[in-house]
Amino acid sequence: MELFFEYIDEYDFVVKLIFATLAGIIIGLERELKGKPLGLKTCVIVSVMACLLTIVSYESAFLYSKEYSRPMDPGRIPSYVISGIGFLGAGVILRRSNEAISGLTTAALVLASAALGITIGAGFFIEGAFGVIFIILGVKVIPSLFDKVGPKKLKEKEIKVKIYLEKDMDLTMVMKEIHHKNLAIKRVKVKEEKDDIVLTCIITTKKIVYTTDVYYELKSLTGVIQAEVENMD
Repeated sequence: MELFFEYIDEYDFVVKLIFATLAGIIIGLERELKGKPLGLKTCVIVSVMACLLTIVSYESAFLYSKEYSRPMDPGRIPSYVISGIGFLGAGVILRRSNEAISGLTTAALVLASAALGITIGAGFFIEGAFGVIFIILGVKVIPSLFDKVGPKKLKEKEIKVKIYLEKDMDLTMVMKEIHHKNLAIKRVKVKEEKDDIVLTCIITTKKIVYTTDVYYELKSLTGVIQAEVENMD
């Protein structure tokens, strides 16, 4: 039993990374269920990397502490690296024409790469290896798992739709037709033009459904002149 506790104490950083991952999952799920751009992957990456950098900073204070005859701050250069990388990460975050924000996960991975470089550079090879493992879990394994067994909201995607209809069409009937095709509708906007009516909305459907299939379904509606679809993922 004593040997077990010594082992746990030696690798307590793994426990810390596990709890950081769980915290990121909880926060990320809450954001995704509310349809916010900051989702599961981004929250897990940031949580794990913040935990890893804190572990490295804390352990470095003991490992590299020297007598005052050689005063130094081993965390000074890494802090500059993180600040500089922050600007690089911000550069990959884009706001697309459909009002969706993309690049948050990529920006988080840029930060994670810098944090891993700092961790390995400080001599914490095992911690760095576990950091990579937990990042892969957060980016690939956990999202795929939730896509299969998670809440219904996580299995859906949003598609921005613009439909041009004949001017004498009953819009309520059109909406009912869309619902009958198992497509959920929200954020409806109707605009009357000279020769037709433009219906703009967001359609929610399952992730396994191709965007092109949604296009063909909309084209088959009564009174549709033209249809435009745009994936918001």
